[in-house]
Amino acid sequence: MYAGKAHPHDSGGKDIIRKIFSSQEGSAQAVPIVFLDEYNLQVGGQITSGVDFMAEHTQYPLEASGTSGMKAALNGVPSLSILDGWWVEGHIEGITGWSIGEPHVPGATPIEMDNASEAQSLYAKLENIILPMFYKERARYLSVMQHAIAINGSFFNTQRMVQQYVTDAYLR
Repeated sequence: MYAGKAHPHDSGGKDIIRKIFSSQEGSAQAVPIVFLDEYNLQVGGQITSGVDFMAEHTQYPLEASGTSGMKAALNGVPSLSILDGWWVEGHIEGITGWSIGEPHVPGATPIEMDNASEAQSLYAKLENIILPMFYKERARYLSVMQHAIAINGSFFNTQRMVQQYVTDAYLR
């Protein structure tokens, strides 16, 4: 499932959405694709409170903010994402969720985009860790859900955001 909305002046984002729709026409039998256009707060709330885990497949360093993952954490939903945006701070492997690929070191030479290894990491985590835990170790999976709320839900909230805006943007 894809959800999103391109900014009116984001021609690249609009092109990606068009590619999603055109690929859907060619592969509807093999790979069903659902695209939720006009993504908004109400739809986001329904998605982030009614899922078992949040998989965000962005490309480094293009994660805008990750607010869906933060909202999901408030509802006990662990994340599976690349280490970018909020997930760099919120990620504790196997405790609050899981990472896709390896961390990117700030200031280092930019890492070549390697979609194949990130896809391999994503599928390996799903097949070997997340799905077996979800179906066979329910208590352990519930512990990850509880940690998502306790750690990320208590840290990534409006109070912290406003405090950071005040101290980092307005009081400088």
